[in-house]
Amino acid sequence: MCGIVGYIGERDAVGVLLDGLRKLEYRGYDSSGIAILIDGAVELRRSVGKLARLAAEVQRHPLSGRIGIGHTRWATHGRPTEENAHPHLEGGVAVVHNGIIENYLALKEELMREGARFKSETDTEILSHLICAETKKGASLEDALREAVKRVKGTYAIAAVSEREPGKIVGARMECPLIVGIGNGETMLSSDIPAILDVTRRAIFLHDGELVIITRDGAVIETLDGEPVNREPVVIDWSPIMAEKGGFRHFMRKEISEQPRAITDTFRGLLLEEAGDVFLDRFDVPLIDIERVYLTACGTSWHAALVGKYIFEELFRIPTEVDLASEFRYRNPLIDKKCLVIAISQSGETADTLAAVREVKRRGASTIAICNVMESSLTREADWSFMTHAGPEIGVASTKAFTTQLVALYLLALYFGRRTNKITQEAGAALIQELIRLPKKMDKALEEEGRIEQIARKHFHCRDFIYLGRGLNYPIALEGALKLKEISYIHAEGYAAGEMKHGPIALIDEEVPVVAIAPQDLSYPKMLGNMEEIKARGGRLIAVVSESDTNVAGRAGDVIRVPEASVYLTPALMAVPLQLLAYHIAVLKGTDIDQPRNLAKSVTVE
Repeated sequence: MCGIVGYIGERDAVGVLLDGLRKLEYRGYDSSGIAILIDGAVELRRSVGKLARLAAEVQRHPLSGRIGIGHTRWATHGRPTEENAHPHLEGGVAVVHNGIIENYLALKEELMREGARFKSETDTEILSHLICAETKKGASLEDALREAVKRVKGTYAIAAVSEREPGKIVGARMECPLIVGIGNGETMLSSDIPAILDVTRRAIFLHDGELVIITRDGAVIETLDGEPVNREPVVIDWSPIMAEKGGFRHFMRKEISEQPRAITDTFRGLLLEEAGDVFLDRFDVPLIDIERVYLTACGTSWHAALVGKYIFEELFRIPTEVDLASEFRYRNPLIDKKCLVIAISQSGETADTLAAVREVKRRGASTIAICNVMESSLTREADWSFMTHAGPEIGVASTKAFTTQLVALYLLALYFGRRTNKITQEAGAALIQELIRLPKKMDKALEEEGRIEQIARKHFHCRDFIYLGRGLNYPIALEGALKLKEISYIHAEGYAAGEMKHGPIALIDEEVPVVAIAPQDLSYPKMLGNMEEIKARGGRLIAVVSESDTNVAGRAGDVIRVPEASVYLTPALMAVPLQLLAYHIAVLKGTDIDQPRNLAKSVTVE
C-alpha cells in the first residue's frame, strides 16, 4: 500500500508533491521520491526512509518545475533502497506504481532477452520499460500505458510522465485507488483524498480498468479499451484529519475495513489453483529432516501462532509448540538442527522475538519470519521470510496484521503439507478455493456492524468480560479479550470453554457479559452446553455463531452471525466481530482508540 501524487499547474510542483506525500506517508514510509519535468527533461530525487529524508535531499539539491509525480513506498518487491525507490526512469519515461505485478519475473526475463537493463529489484520497473518501448515506437504516453498494462497481471495504480510529452500526466487503475483532483488551472492525481485538499476539494474517483490523462485544463478519462468516460467531480467536505482516515473516525476502524483487501494482497500471486499448491519464491529451508516446529511471538501475534499450531499439526502433521517469545528466550528449549522455528511479528522489531530467533539460530535451528515490514530486523535475521501485505497499520491495536498472519500460517502449512506429501493435489485445491472465498466472506462479516454497535451500547458500562472458545477459536477468545482490554480499558479474560467448570464459572453473574465463539464445527455441541451453563447462572450471553445457526436464539441474549468457512479459516472471520465489538465499546467509553494509554505499536525493548 503505497502513496502516489501527481501535479500539473502553475504552482511549484516540488512543494505540492512533498506536501501531498506527507499526507500519504501513512500508506508507506520505506522510501520516497519525486520526478519533475524541467525544460523537457525529467529530474529525479529519491531517498530511503521517511519523507523527511527526501525533503532534506531536495533542500541539498533543489529543483523546480510545474509538473511532476511523487511516491512514498511500502516495500513489496525489492528492499527499501534508493535504487528501489520510485519513481523509476527509463528512456525519458518516469513511473510510480502502487500494487503488485504478479507476472513481473516472466516479463523481466523477456525484456532482458530483448536487451533491457534493470537498475532495481522492483516489479514496478517493468512498467517503465514497457511504456518506454511503446513511446519509442511513436505511441502517445496514454497509448503506451494502455499497451503496457495489457501485458501485466496483477493490481495497480500508475502515474507516468514523459519527456516527449511534457504537458500531461497519465494514470491508470486496477484494484488500487487513484483519485483525480480538479482545480482552477491545475490538476492532481493521488492515492487518497488528503493529498489534494490544499489544492482542490473537487475529486473524481477512477474505477477499475480506467485510464486518465491530466493537463492544466482538467482530465480526460477513458476505459483501457479507449471508450470515453463522463464522470462529474464530487465535492469533498471532509476535514484533512478525517480524510487521512478515509472518512473513518479512527485508523483502527479503517484498518478493520481493509482486512478483505489485505488478505487478498497477502495471497495474491501465490496460489497455484489447479495444482492445489502454493508458490513461495526462493524458499530454501529444508523440510525433510524437520521433526518439530516452534512458533514464537508476542501479543496478538502469539494468538495467531496458537491458531497456527492447530493448522500445522493438521496439515503438516508435525508436532508444533507455541511459545511466548518473552518466555522462550529465558528458558533452555530443546532446539537443534531438526527444529524449524517460525517467528511472527508485524513490525519485525519486537525485541523478545528477535532475541528468541538469535538464540535458536545459535543452536542450529532453521528460522522463518512472518512479518509485515520488509528489511526489518526480523526479516534480516531469519533464513527466509513470508511477507504479509497488510500495509501500514497505524492503530496500535492490531487488526489487519493479525488476520494476514493467520493467512500466512495457513499458506505455509499448506505448502509444507504439499512438499512432504501430507496433502494431496485434490485436497490442496479445495483448501485454496476456501482461501479465495475468504475476502468476500469477510466483507459480509463486516456488514454486521450495525448489530454489533447495538450490542456494544447494551454492555459498554460493564467492568468485566469473559470470552470463550474451543479448538482453533480458543485463541480468538484470547484475542477478543485482548482487543477489549487494549482500547476500552475494560478487564477481560479469554478461556478455553472446557475450562469453565475448573474455576472461571465462579465469575458468572448478571453483570458479566460472556462472549461465546461457537461456529458449527466439531466442538459446537460442547459450546452449546457451555452456553446453557452461563444462562443458568444469569450471565449475559453474546454468541458469535455461523450464519445458518438455529439453536442459539433461545440461549443467548445477543447473537452475531458470521459466514461459514473452512475450520482453518473460521478464526479469521470470527476475529472481525470481536474487533468491531471492542471498537464500538471503546467509542462509547471515549478512550483514545488509535493510541491507547501505556501502549506502543512496536515493543522494541524488553
